[in-house]
Amino acid sequence: MTNTQILIVDDHPLFRRGVRQLLEMDPELTIAGEASGGKEAIALASELDPDLILLDLNMAQIDGLEVLRAIRDNGITCRIVMLTVSDANEDVVTALRAGADGYLLKDMEPEDLLARIQEAAAGKMVISPQLASVLAGVVSGRAESAAGQNALTARERQILACLAEGLSNKMVARKLDITEGTVKVHVKNLLKKLNLRSRVEAAVWAVNNGIG
Repeated sequence: MTNTQILIVDDHPLFRRGVRQLLEMDPELTIAGEASGGKEAIALASELDPDLILLDLNMAQIDGLEVLRAIRDNGITCRIVMLTVSDANEDVVTALRAGADGYLLKDMEPEDLLARIQEAAAGKMVISPQLASVLAGVVSGRAESAAGQNALTARERQILACLAEGLSNKMVARKLDITEGTVKVHVKNLLKKLNLRSRVEAAVWAVNNGIG
């Protein structure tokens, strides 16, 4: 019931196998599926509706950013964490603006990477401390053009406060005594109203605006 379903997206079979073996060390993390390319990833994201997607940035044919945008445009609100070799600030900013919920580097120590993935599964933000200012800048830029708190319903404000606490959809549903499907609909609606692309942006926006 509490298992986190994870979709691994990477065009290198050996790396996918390594990530799979790493995730299998935690019985609460379950591999929902694997995708070796962008088109497959977009299809599986809709079909499997995972809790978390680990998405490579640099892939042949369709890169991770295009995949990320397509998944978000399809209304899928699950957590998406970029897992890449690039530590370039512009890549981080672009990914966050496109709706990523986190950004991890492939050269992390395995135990550190697993810990970060566990944090993402638990609803926490997984962005390196040195990138916090980058995230804040991205969010403030979006918040200026947001519709604002007044556009939110009472239930959406409740859910936004839960996102600020870092709760997953399952945890929000349990706390508010509603279905996980209902939570997903509300998250999708509040992101649209606030002109935000991800749960991380929503959480930071909530904290900055005194919600939560």
